[in-house]
Amino acid sequence: MVVVLRFISMLVVLLVLCGCDNHASNDPYPNQPASGNILYSAFSEQPKNLDPVVSYSANEWALISQIYEPLLEYHYLKRPYQLQALIATQLPQVTYNAKTDISTYLINIKPGIFYQPHPALAVDTATGKYLFHELTLQQALAIRTLKDFKHAGTREVTAADFVYQIKRIADPRLNSPIFGFMANYIVGLADLNKQLATSLELRNIEFAGARVIDNYTFEINIIGKYPQFIYWLAMPFFSPIPWEATKFYNQAGLEEHNITLDWYPIGTGPYYLTENNPDRRMVMLRNPNYHPDYYPSEGEPDDLANGLLDLAGKKLPFIDKIIFSLEKENISYWDKFLQGYYDTSGISSDNFNSAINSGNQGGLELTKPLLDKKIRLEVSNMPSIFYWAFNMLDETVGGYSEQKQKLRKAISLAFDVTEYIAIFTNGRGTIANSPIPPEIFGYQAPDNHETSEQLQLAKTILAEAGYPEGKDPTTGQALQINFDAITSGDPDEKSRLAWTRKQLAKLGIELVIRATDYNRFMEKTSAGNAQMFAWGWNADYPDPENFLFMFYGPNGKAKFGGENAANYANSKFDELFVKIKTMQNSPQRLALIQQMLAILNKDTPWIWGYHPQSFVLYNTWHSKTKPSGVANNTLKYAKLDPDLRAKLRILWNKPLLWPLVILAGLLILIIAPAIIGYKRSENTIGKRTK
Repeated sequence: MVVVLRFISMLVVLLVLCGCDNHASNDPYPNQPASGNILYSAFSEQPKNLDPVVSYSANEWALISQIYEPLLEYHYLKRPYQLQALIATQLPQVTYNAKTDISTYLINIKPGIFYQPHPALAVDTATGKYLFHELTLQQALAIRTLKDFKHAGTREVTAADFVYQIKRIADPRLNSPIFGFMANYIVGLADLNKQLATSLELRNIEFAGARVIDNYTFEINIIGKYPQFIYWLAMPFFSPIPWEATKFYNQAGLEEHNITLDWYPIGTGPYYLTENNPDRRMVMLRNPNYHPDYYPSEGEPDDLANGLLDLAGKKLPFIDKIIFSLEKENISYWDKFLQGYYDTSGISSDNFNSAINSGNQGGLELTKPLLDKKIRLEVSNMPSIFYWAFNMLDETVGGYSEQKQKLRKAISLAFDVTEYIAIFTNGRGTIANSPIPPEIFGYQAPDNHETSEQLQLAKTILAEAGYPEGKDPTTGQALQINFDAITSGDPDEKSRLAWTRKQLAKLGIELVIRATDYNRFMEKTSAGNAQMFAWGWNADYPDPENFLFMFYGPNGKAKFGGENAANYANSKFDELFVKIKTMQNSPQRLALIQQMLAILNKDTPWIWGYHPQSFVLYNTWHSKTKPSGVANNTLKYAKLDPDLRAKLRILWNKPLLWPLVILAGLLILIIAPAIIGYKRSENTIGKRTK
């Protein structure tokens, strides 16, 4: 009886507590203040390396771009994308010496830029010596995390730090992914790589490719003219690194517990990493040493009306703390977003119908549950392309004769890319009319053609190519084309391959699927043994050269190991490509690009696929944003209303108390008669005793 009464009492207490706590009962962050100025985000793939000279993956750049700062950045609001100074005082001054065929980039950096707090920079104020540069092995092994160091320091960034980082690109121990490419441009980088193979000292080696002029000025020397080099200066590869970081991290024993630069970065950005647990979460705090930086005061014509200039002139960053949690399942992430525990979310295919409806006029709009929560959708074009390609070295689909051109053109016209976008991307894409995506100089909008008209034209052209009704004239049977496909385990994989087979079947051509893993696929394309395949490309920088170079003959994958996977080679195209490489955007450059696209449309080495679109959802307490396909350092522009978030979390996550109330009521109904009977029996016994 006593146990039952205690249980009922506990239920009552639980009901009271549920109404008093300012955290929802299912809050995954119970140790964080409910109204804290904290951005909650997630990652699904564990970052492997946070060293800016080594990292070259999107999931890692999402982190290090908040920590490190290169010389330049992209304007947050302006489109097409525009570079602007970040740590540099202005865009580099470029001069070209025709006699030496060398372009010199003169760069001035801002004074007063300081590194984030870090033990590598901690100094004894009495002696001026670094506190943690001469650890004993025993001391180093006793360190478990960077927080175990009791002191942290900082110092001003100098031009030498940028030169030091450029030298690190050549360090063979680091194996930077851009070394091979940059060795073709930065003077002496290849020789420096050989020199460093026998020398461990990097700081004092003379290097012609990058030279310090004074504390705030340095120059980079590159071979020939390469206007696109300026875009590389907006990437983490060209962020400053203090020599003290290498000295500190190279101490024996620290690596035993992941005390390394690729685990604990040291930069100048708005945030610094304080917790690195890739099996659970990553935590960043506002950098107390961050230099003056402000939200832009100008943008595009619609930005003012869309509220994107409401924060104009405000000091950055706005958020105090960022918590990235590991989420391997889309469902878990989606549920937490709807509960208010993540501030933003993408939309997976599994959740698309829960988030998006087709509008009355064919457009897309949010579903009612999301609209009721005032969740906001931002759609942006990605600087990417998904395409199908022919191997131009192949005897059947390759070659440059009129017959081969018409065969590829016929197949290209048969592909219903609009249908593909609708089925496999939930409509998140725009049809490509060339390799150049929207918002990139030289983009061409697609022509409007009826699918039935295109198919009929395809059949006519196929007959002109010598394959009437898709029959191979040598065998009288359906022409067979091999399609090399990467098997990834994607649940839509079989459907995509069936769809691809169907497109050629419309012409009477038989598509033979040759499924393979990624490594084998790479071997085939590298050797030029694939016949037809699908692939994609995401821009390194927003310039048409970064897409057109995939058709430049000397970039052929089979012969030269380049990114020209179709192994396309056209001397006229190559001639024009060399010209546009060294040109600034202008009507003259555009005219040449249009000539190049006309050549590609005639030769048809690719089936122009589609340019993907990004769909991102924002909870109502998140400030208006402008998604960017090339900038990664945009978290500094985000602002939250933490008080509103705290209130809505409680509202959206009210505990279901009625089952407890019903349970308590049932227990009372069941137990009450027993209690009454028990009391009566006690009274009866008492009377008899008397």
